[in-house]
Formats: sequence, structure tokens, C-alpha cells
Amino acid sequence: MTADLVAVHVAGNTEPRGTACRLFAEELTGALGELTVGSSRPAPPVSVWALGVGDACEDHPGGSPDTTALPVHVYGRHVLVGPWPTGEGAGCGECLRRRWQGVRSVALREGLELRGGTRETGPWPYRTPFAAQTVAALIARLSAASREDRRPFPDVWLVDLDQLTILHHPLVPDPDCPGCGVPEPVIAESAEPALAPAPKYRPDVSRVRPVGAYGIQVDAFANPHWGAVGPSVVCDVTSPTTSATVGCFSSRSGDYLRETFWGGHADSFHASIRIGVLEGLERFAGMRARGRAVTLTAALEELGPGAVDPRQTGLYTDAFHRANPWVPSFAPDRPIPWVWGWSLRDARPRPVPEVLAYYHKPGIEHRFVQESSNGCASGGSLAEAVLGGLMEVLERDAFLVAWHGMQPLPEIDPMTSADPRTRLMVERMALYGYRARFFDTRITFPVPVVTAVAERFDGGPARMCFGAGAALDPEAALAAALCEIATDSVQLLQRFRRDEAAYRAMAEDFGMITSLHDHPLVYAVPEMGRHADFLLRTPAPRAPVRVAELNLPGPQGPAPDVREDLLAAVDMVTSAGFDVVVVQQTVPEQRALGLHTVKVLVPGLLPLDFGWTRQRARHMPRTRTALRAAGLRGRDLTEGDLNPGPHPFP
Repeated sequence: MTADLVAVHVAGNTEPRGTACRLFAEELTGALGELTVGSSRPAPPVSVWALGVGDACEDHPGGSPDTTALPVHVYGRHVLVGPWPTGEGAGCGECLRRRWQGVRSVALREGLELRGGTRETGPWPYRTPFAAQTVAALIARLSAASREDRRPFPDVWLVDLDQLTILHHPLVPDPDCPGCGVPEPVIAESAEPALAPAPKYRPDVSRVRPVGAYGIQVDAFANPHWGAVGPSVVCDVTSPTTSATVGCFSSRSGDYLRETFWGGHADSFHASIRIGVLEGLERFAGMRARGRAVTLTAALEELGPGAVDPRQTGLYTDAFHRANPWVPSFAPDRPIPWVWGWSLRDARPRPVPEVLAYYHKPGIEHRFVQESSNGCASGGSLAEAVLGGLMEVLERDAFLVAWHGMQPLPEIDPMTSADPRTRLMVERMALYGYRARFFDTRITFPVPVVTAVAERFDGGPARMCFGAGAALDPEAALAAALCEIATDSVQLLQRFRRDEAAYRAMAEDFGMITSLHDHPLVYAVPEMGRHADFLLRTPAPRAPVRVAELNLPGPQGPAPDVREDLLAAVDMVTSAGFDVVVVQQTVPEQRALGLHTVKVLVPGLLPLDFGWTRQRARHMPRTRTALRAAGLRGRDLTEGDLNPGPHPFP
């Protein structure tokens, strides 16, 4: 191999920042030349880069990427080799630099992304003949290896020159990579979801395959070097109920990094880890239009009634905008970005404001509301994903209608569940001081919705936590609600004690409640229980209902095909006068695993918000009319009828 086969790149920066990189490249050139002389399978050209000297999301070379060169990256004691060039553009050195930067420490990311990068402070201490010879030997070995790997993501190898180890993890290509990413235009013609038949893998589920069937390479998504959804996944080995796991990734939005948590809470860590990774991917896909080019900017008045009107999905009050003048208010005559959704009621495309379809697009110039992941769901088929998103929308709407209207609900006897795992978990929670209570929250629609409350027997700190579930099968709805409170209740006291003074202050001044975590944790304050007395302390409680009483009306139960379940659920919603709008959010890395992600909106139903001053639901017409329309109240509610407390939803 000759010197002209090695290119030296320093991520958009020049000397003296690239001195160590240049010198190592020269030594690697010589070592590769010695190892590959006369080889029948010579190594490809090598492109050497320095990591951590500039912002990989901003500094990148122009023109077409070199799909024939093998990227080699240097940082600290690490040398990264790969992904191996295939000429197909499925993962490249630029993807690796972006993913690597995404799992760096906050301090380093602040320096790279906001402060103009870093510089060398002295000679690279790991530049030894051994380093070049080791990396060259690895490249030669990889060059001689078979190229028949059919896994969805390519490998990258990491040489640790301090620990003297070599490991590898798959690299998930970055859909926004300017090197190999190909943005898909967001157009009306691509909005229609192809709702093909989706037979269930088991009669009592709403999925086409089990989680284990996706073949998820966990280390592709959670590893400390270039994990796609974070540096790690942590198993909570102290939990006495579920095998909970948690992970986190950070996304930049202007001057701050937003942490996004994901996790799973099944009955084994093996399942919880994979469920958590799927949730992390769902979060990643739902935050912004990844790998997609938004093409429509217009005012609502220009688009007409076919567009989803943000006034139907809820807006903040004028008082909020006066107190927060940097948050723009919605105006029907002001152009904003839109994406295309699909109306399942009308079978036609509908423009949807981008801030309603994706909940963390950078910048606030068009973010007149801060949407949440409400209605986002993933599945092994489009029908499965849409059904999951619709169930979540119905669950949150029903909970908020009941909460804000302080509507007493029929209590469900969990011991009538046909699932022994449900009954055993209820008994297990009692061992740890919590009574698990469940309430039938069907209000507008016949879909089974269950609100769950874990209530401390002694009424002390960490007094209660809430959860909910919705499904066409009431056993599944009950199990989903139970899983949430079983995980959260046993952790509540510890989380509350970490910042007890702050949560007690929030209980006195709701204006201090600003984030997602504040809502459930403020209900760890015992005195906050008074806001839930309408549910837990009804003066004349009725006999608990059996789980089977929540079954859908008529002889039919859930169908053997997820698509049939979805069509039945959509009919229940549209028959009540609402539309079901689907926005496809699937990113390429999900598509590679056979997954789909969507955002489901039902304009007019109540949205879930976090932060006391950001509560859209309290000011929407449905909050006042839904209970009367369902025959549960004799008149519409007034402001004085609403629950004065913030919702406790996690």
C-alpha cells in the first residue's frame, strides 16, 4: 500500500489540530504496506479522522462521500475502525462521528457544539509503533474476512490502546447523515398507511410478533461509544416488582440539551431491555422528522378546512403567552411548517402542523404548543402501530375527562382477572405497602380504559401514584395499567426523598410544576391526596365490577387480525363524530428491523400536557361537555366544577 491510498481528514479542522492524526496516518500507512504486500485481498484505501475537534453535526466535507475508503477515527486512547466500505452508503464514517458525538459527556458536547471545538494540548501519548501495527493488523484481518454478514447494521471495531482490548458494536446509520442519508420528501402522496392484514401471533395480544422476534442487537442502540439511543441501559436490580430498565439520550435544541428517557418494565430483564430499546427508537422517531424533508409551509387560512386546526387540538391561554412572550401564539394567518397525515375517517390526506406531529423540533419560532409523545406508538405492522397510538389517545382523553371533571368511577375488582400474573402482582404490591386499585374509565367510547392507583395503606409520604391502560381486551388494559403502578410505586419514596422540599413547595404553589416528572411526584406529598378523593373516597361506593364486565358490547371480542381490531376501534371513534389522523414517523433504522412508528391525533379529544400553566385540556370545550354528553352529569361543567389540582399522570 502506498501513501496516496491514505487520506487524512480532521473533521473540517486544519493544523495544528490534526497533528496527531496526520502522524498516526503516516505510521498506519507504513504498517499496512508491510502487512498487505502480495495479499490476494488487499485492504481498501483508509481515511483517518480525528474525533472530538469540531461539531460533527455541522462540520462535514462537501460533495459525495467516498464509499470506497475505510474510515479510521482517533480519540484519546481509542482508535475506531469501520464501518467497512460496501459502496452502498448504508452507514458511513460521518454517521459514526455523529453517533459518537451524541453519547459524549455534556461538557464535551457543549464545547464542540457551542464553543467552537477543541484543540490538542500536546503530543498524542498513544502514538507508538505498537498502535499503528495493531490497527493495521486488525484492518488486514477484516480485509481477509467474509463479507456475507446479513445483519441490518454494519460493525465498527474499537481498539483500546490503554486496556489493550478490541471490541466491536454495530453502527446504526444516522438518517440525517449528510454523507449517506437520503431524505424522503414529506408529501401528500406518501401519507396513506398501507394497512395490510396483520394476523396476531397469539390470540390474547394485539401484536404480529413477540418482542424477541425482531432480533434486536441491543449493543447497536445502547453502547457508550456510538449507541443510537444512548450510552447504556440500566437494570434496576433493586425493584421488587417488575424487572425495570431505563436508558437516555440527549438531543440539542438551541442552547440546551434535552434528555429523553426510555425504558421497559416487563417481568424479565431480557424482555425489558428490548422493550426499552423499542421505546427509545419510538422516542427518537417522534421527536422530529428524521430522514425526512418537510416541504409544506403555509398558513391555516391558505390550506382550508382540510387541514388539522390547532384550535381543535388545544392551545395555551392568552395569559400564558403574556407570561411567556418568547412562545409564539398560534395565528391562522401566519405561515407555519406542516407535514402530511392521513384521515382514516375520510380516506384522504390532511395537513398537520409539524409541532403537533413531532414534539421536539429544534427552535421555538413555530412551537406554539409543546406536544408530548401522546399518540406515538410502534409496531411490527402499520396496523399494530396505529392501534397502539389510538389506544393511548383514548386512554389519556378518558383519564383527563374524569380527572378534571372529578367524576367518580366504578371500581374494578382485580381478583376477578383471569390472568394469574395480574392477581399475583396485586398481592405482591400489598407486601410492599401499596393497595392496587383500578377504575373503569369508559366515558365516551366503549373501548376498555382502566385507571390504576397505587395507594399507601398508611397514607404517608409517597402516598399514591397513577397509571392507565386501554385495549380492546379488558385484561390487557388492566395489565398495562397495573404494570405502570407496580414499577413506579416501589420507587416513589426514594425519588420523593431526593428533593422532598421542592415537591412540598410545588404542593403549595402549582406554578412551580413545570416538567413531566413533577406531576406524579407532587402526589407523593400526602396532603395532595385530597385532589383524588373524588375517586378514592366516594361517599357511597358501589360493589366492584368484574373485569369481564368491561368487555366490548355484543358477542364479538378482539379479532384474530390486528387490522380488524383497528378498523373496529376507528369505527367507534368516528361514529362519535371524531376523525382519526395518522402521521407516519418511521425512521430507516426501524424499517431495517421491520418496525413502524406513527403519531395518531384525534382532533377534539383532550391532550396530555406537562406543566401547570401549559394545561390545554382545562380550557377545551370537551372538558366541560363530555360528562354531560355521556349521561354522567345533568349539565355542562363550569370553571368552578373543575378539579383544582394538577393531573397526576406520569
